[in-house]
Amino acid sequence: MEKSIQLQLENTRKAKRAISVLTIEQKMKILNAIADELLLNTDQIILENQKDLDRMDPQDSKYDRLKLTKARIEDLADSVRAVAKLDDPTGKLLSSKTLDNGLLVEKRSVALGVVGVIYESRPNVTIDVAVLCIQSGNVCLLRGGSDAWFSNTFLVNLIQDVLLKFNTDPCIVQLLPTDRELVTELLTAVKYVDILIPRGSQGLIDFVRENAKVPVIETGAGVCHTYIDKTADLSQAAKIVANAKISRPSVCNALDCILVDSQVTEAFLNKLAPLLAAAKVKILADEKSYSDLKNLEYPNLEPAKAEDFGREFLDLICSMKVVNNLDDALDHIANYSSKHSECIISSDPKNILTFMNAVDAAAVYSNASTRFTDGAEFGLGAEIGISTQKLHARGPFALEKLVTEKWFVTGEGQIR
Repeated sequence: MEKSIQLQLENTRKAKRAISVLTIEQKMKILNAIADELLLNTDQIILENQKDLDRMDPQDSKYDRLKLTKARIEDLADSVRAVAKLDDPTGKLLSSKTLDNGLLVEKRSVALGVVGVIYESRPNVTIDVAVLCIQSGNVCLLRGGSDAWFSNTFLVNLIQDVLLKFNTDPCIVQLLPTDRELVTELLTAVKYVDILIPRGSQGLIDFVRENAKVPVIETGAGVCHTYIDKTADLSQAAKIVANAKISRPSVCNALDCILVDSQVTEAFLNKLAPLLAAAKVKILADEKSYSDLKNLEYPNLEPAKAEDFGREFLDLICSMKVVNNLDDALDHIANYSSKHSECIISSDPKNILTFMNAVDAAAVYSNASTRFTDGAEFGLGAEIGISTQKLHARGPFALEKLVTEKWFVTGEGQIR
């Protein structure tokens, strides 16, 4: 029998009508019930997640992204409750005017419709996307990776059970099969799907962009730089860099490349090297920084190759380059940035302003870790991903961007 997702695509039609009639109060109750169920089912979620973990090498950089712990499930539940408290982004009156002919012309925000999300490894994305779509009145089609199949299946079943308890269509949230041959069917389902959002590796994003007929919003890979200016507080800079690299290296807002002003390289590395060495970070260093780190007897050091710059490592690895000044740093970032998150550490207001205005990225930082580029950290409740493009959404793709516009025109018999 030929495999197809046609039935699931068709199910979105009734689901769109079902979610369109839910009030914000009903959606709030549904989301809080999902949060309750996450906590009540913590042990079972961890068991299902372990089935996925057992199939993955613990040394794989995706392992940490795949793993669900009691603390992470509690954070997920908190995130769901945070989304439930957010205003409904739909139905907002954006403009209103009465024309000379008496027509009342209004523009209002409305749900996008059916949102398809293709993602890898991270079962937390299943919850984040589902609750954001419910709160914004959208139907979602989730196509997670095969490596998270057991986790995703349990989580979607949990959400659908909650929807049924509230007498609404469980097809508001659907999990698609992971068969690769079915991906094209989703990418070309222009009759059913309104927007596609790929979240994962650059290879996945490129594949979706190049093969989709449905409009795509990219949530790009993160190649994140931190530049240490000659005026930086070096103790503060070392702590910021260490946090950006070490706190959770497998995520897109983690640091990938350290750029250091040549006037402070030696002094800065004296403060940074012990922090990175303690976490066993491998440094791929250019000639100047390699020499300084060698003198410090840094234990996990290799000379950088040209291809080590512009890489998203997703692991306890980073590249390092010494630059002569701010302009050199800006040139390097312009050449290698994925336009995700970039940072300057400096005490010079002029240099900070120049950097913040010149760098083309979704998020730019001064004197803070790039690890804050996150929907929840920005007060958005949760996110579908970090958009690195410029049309419709940029940065954390959250509730407020899951809408489009619609014109409402009210007449009294006018004809043209």
